[in-house]
Amino acid sequence: MTFKTEDTVAETSGSLDPVVQLHPDDDVVIARHQLVAGMRIGNELAVRGLVPAGHKLAVRVIETGRAVRRYGQIIGFATRTIEAGEHVHTHNLSMGNFDRDYAFGVDAKPTPPAAQAAQFMGIVRADGRVATRNYIGILTSVNCSATAARAIADYFRRDTHPHALADYPNVDGVIALTHSQGCAIDSEGEALEMIRRTLGGYARHPNFAAVLIVGLGCETNQISGLLQSQGLTPGAALKTMTIQATGGTARTVAAGIEQIKAMLTEANNVRREPVDAKHLVIGLQCGGSDGYSGITANPALGAAVDRLVAHGGTAILSETPEVYGAEHLLTRRAVSREIGAKLIERIHWWEAYCARMNADLNNNPSAGNKAGGLTTILEKSLGAIAKGGTTNLVDVYRYAELVREHGLVFMDTPGYDPVSATGQVAGGANLICFTTGRGSAYGCAPSPSLKLGTNTALWQRQEEDIDLNCGSILDGARTVDDLGEEIFQLILATASGQASKSEIHGYGQNEFVPWQIGAVT
Repeated sequence: MTFKTEDTVAETSGSLDPVVQLHPDDDVVIARHQLVAGMRIGNELAVRGLVPAGHKLAVRVIETGRAVRRYGQIIGFATRTIEAGEHVHTHNLSMGNFDRDYAFGVDAKPTPPAAQAAQFMGIVRADGRVATRNYIGILTSVNCSATAARAIADYFRRDTHPHALADYPNVDGVIALTHSQGCAIDSEGEALEMIRRTLGGYARHPNFAAVLIVGLGCETNQISGLLQSQGLTPGAALKTMTIQATGGTARTVAAGIEQIKAMLTEANNVRREPVDAKHLVIGLQCGGSDGYSGITANPALGAAVDRLVAHGGTAILSETPEVYGAEHLLTRRAVSREIGAKLIERIHWWEAYCARMNADLNNNPSAGNKAGGLTTILEKSLGAIAKGGTTNLVDVYRYAELVREHGLVFMDTPGYDPVSATGQVAGGANLICFTTGRGSAYGCAPSPSLKLGTNTALWQRQEEDIDLNCGSILDGARTVDDLGEEIFQLILATASGQASKSEIHGYGQNEFVPWQIGAVT
């Protein structure tokens, strides 16, 4: 019985087996397409019952209670005896506890620099920061000022008010990023610190030429406290106002429009110029994952990340609940025991957090993930970390904390994509790469978001939302490394101003979702 391994799945375009085996020690293989009872896999294995595309098929008898492996790693435990050829999923596989060897740093190795420097056409700010987009942003200190902020931004919408920005072609837009927080929380607590850190990260983000912060006036998250805690100083590119001090909603909207008008001339006074790829900070996301995510789009993105790191750039791996069970593969690549321990501390925090909230980390995967072939969070995590490539883990950050290191880093975030990406952008991500198997229509602002599909069926169904089809790996037409190079080149082009699919559709403002962690009183 012969199966294709991970290294050869995309390299044998002339011979497409009905299943993919990712590691010689695996107990399961993955169906390329739907399998039906009686089909023969190789010379020895007969399919028992229906196995949907992207789902798992047992290659040997697996006794009750025994660990089941995919990627050469444990993805769960058999809840009953599973026969060879049988569908392996939620009906016969579940979570279980097992020891993981963190082996801090044993696989860390130097990353050779790229032979030739890669560049993109970036926007260099006066202080040396490099932008991939050029927006004016309107932030709110509290939900109470969200309507006013939206009304100010709506005045400058190109689809409804085409003349408002007609004289400012170098301004990508005026956007309002509103949220549901800012009051009825502990004035000295972690929740206020987190929303301030998030807003501060956006206020100083290089993709904003200028920012206006709008508040109500009596909220817990006072603008003065926000500015002080984040080291922000009002000036020509940072203005503030409150509805109460300005005299009501209509006056605030009118005054806000005038403030934005005053910012436009300077914001438009930019040009793109060649800059090194080391100025790229990429947030890595996966959403609507399926059984192919860890075979196609995620490892291809990982190959692009390896290229980015070799060029001195930075990639932010996140979604802590979605590395759970695979964290030992990251700690082995940590540059120091201290960095590895920081990741494990965040894993333990999530275990305690879920226990406190009567939740289970295995509640992630979602219903869509399971329909796509993923069974446990262990299996999902093992595929998810492939987005991070193979280079060293150089640091671990709190949610929305400014990322200062170059290379592969980790940021603690929830698995919910808008919340996670919001933290990454606050940390400095000037582009997002987002893999999806079930289909996503996510977009981000002020940082562009590229969506990478895991399978060709998704591409054919939802091409208007997907920037690149990585299903060609599964189809045998391309290799992981080929797609990694194409993704890297797409990243450079998008950072240079090429619009992503989500930007064309106008996504971004509604996807600003800061993590709400504290009690609302």
